[in-house]
Amino acid sequence: MNRFSIYVVFILLLAVPAAGQNCEIDRPVMFAGLDWNSSRIHVAIASHILEHGYGCETDSLPVSTLPAVAGMVRGDVDVMMEVWTQNIPEAWEKGLASGKVVEVGINFSDSVQAWFVPRYLVEGDEKRGIEPRAPGLRSVADLPRYKELFRDPEEPSKGRFYNCVLGWACETVNTKKLRVYGLENHYTNFRPGTGEALSAAIASNYKRGRPMLTYYWGPTWVLGSYDLLPLEEPAYEPEAWNELRSSDHPKRATAYPPSEVSIGVNRTFHDATPELMKFFASYRTENEMLNGLLAKMIESKAREEEIAIDFLRTRPEVWKSWVPSEVAARVEKSLR
Repeated sequence: MNRFSIYVVFILLLAVPAAGQNCEIDRPVMFAGLDWNSSRIHVAIASHILEHGYGCETDSLPVSTLPAVAGMVRGDVDVMMEVWTQNIPEAWEKGLASGKVVEVGINFSDSVQAWFVPRYLVEGDEKRGIEPRAPGLRSVADLPRYKELFRDPEEPSKGRFYNCVLGWACETVNTKKLRVYGLENHYTNFRPGTGEALSAAIASNYKRGRPMLTYYWGPTWVLGSYDLLPLEEPAYEPEAWNELRSSDHPKRATAYPPSEVSIGVNRTFHDATPELMKFFASYRTENEMLNGLLAKMIESKAREEEIAIDFLRTRPEVWKSWVPSEVAARVEKSLR
């Protein structure tokens, strides 16, 4: 038997539900297969626990955020492991108001969105032989006097600000922030076409020790791999934030709001699976931990299922708090 055949057999064995344990439903639990890595890792972790701890079968439906919420309303999707409620407030509130969607828990409450510079730019990096080139850079208010440091090669009279991906909601917000902060005359608004292009630009600049001003968010492999320093902005204020989002010409800007990322489920599925709901209500992770898992996934070129197995093997103190002891024992047995 060759190595690939052994790997396939191993994966098939992992997919076998826990012997002697009956799931609360007689069909696969359908997860929203959202199109970003942190969600994929959550689905892989939760799927393994459901299969081996609760005797369930699982599946995932490839879908983006808004169709996932609509799918939960219809009953096509049972579980959405990452609901960024701040990004889809209207759709999420509408789903909750319909009574067909339930927010069963908070996955993590310390997600990050900010404007970043490399820490070595402000504090230096002795190991890499990098001297601090902007020791006074602390906030967005300091950026005009540092524009030459971030010189845009296509428009040398200005610095370059790496915005969010073109067409994403954060790109629109950051464009308004540039205007409100009085930075349009000092920085170009560089909008990458894809998330991969943005992360590649960050990686390239960081590895070369270059100055860089960029928007980014977490949890992501980028924040797990590179030491980036968030710049201070005016403290989050709900009215200013709402104005920033809704108005074409806002007068005020503010830091991104603190964002709790929820776990959502379909109401029918919720009512049929009280034991599984205890698990989803207890499921809790942290931004820094997820950054590390995502960085490991990229560096090792691993699949999300492999990262999930590694997490379950190395962080039992985290996941065992989510499940009863007998469920934990069955999951541990599957990992030997």
